Amino acid sequence: MPSGFAGFPAEGLAFFASLQRHNQREWFQPRKHIFDDQLKQPMRALVAAVNSALQRFAPDYVNDPDKAIYRIYRDTRFSNDKTPYKDHIAASMHRRGVKGSAGFYFAVSHKEFAIGGGLYQPEKDTLAALRRHFAAHHAEFRKITASRPLKQLLGDVQGERLTRTPKGFPCDHPAADLLRLKQCYLYRIYPPDIASTPALYTEIVKHLRAMTPFIEFLNAVPKINRTVTNER
Repeated sequence: MPSGFAGFPAEGLAFFASLQRHNQREWFQPRKHIFDDQLKQPMRALVAAVNSALQRFAPDYVNDPDKAIYRIYRDTRFSNDKTPYKDHIAASMHRRGVKGSAGFYFAVSHKEFAIGGGLYQPEKDTLAALRRHFAAHHAEFRKITASRPLKQLLGDVQGERLTRTPKGFPCDHPAADLLRLKQCYLYRIYPPDIASTPALYTEIVKHLRAMTPFIEFLNAVPKINRTVTNER
């Protein structure tokens, strides 16, 4: 289905290449309008188009574009890298009203197009609940992650792992490899060429559709599935 998204302008992607060389406030501020017009506005249009597609197969993940899109400004408080700006633009779509939920992610730069989803930095309690979920439903998870469309598009589950099975589970548990996960996500990087074409929208929707059972499994964890009651 046509989305109306034409791709990111070449000027916008070139802006990121220049920003990588001149990552300073003095360079960025006079050119901020280029970022706003050639990158942020197209990303809003892309997220809006993706939202329309999500209505058909994952409506709980439709999000306000301005809330889904990450800020260009880097958090340098705990980083040795003090450059103030990111050299990419990204968006994430999480289950509405559920704190710490698994979600979808995609990013565009002059270097690559990246897409994925899952739980990247789960809180301690969430991770403990996820491990209990794996222990009880590992066969279901393996079936989901072995599906041909998911495997072809996004490969294997990724994430840092413990060297040993966590406390409370036997080392020979049939889900031992899953129980050692400290993160749980899918992620794939593609060449940047597609970012300037309408095909970017098509590829994002195809990947998100394939990932939906994986994301829904993670969000079935009782701890993750707790609704935020004060959401506006």
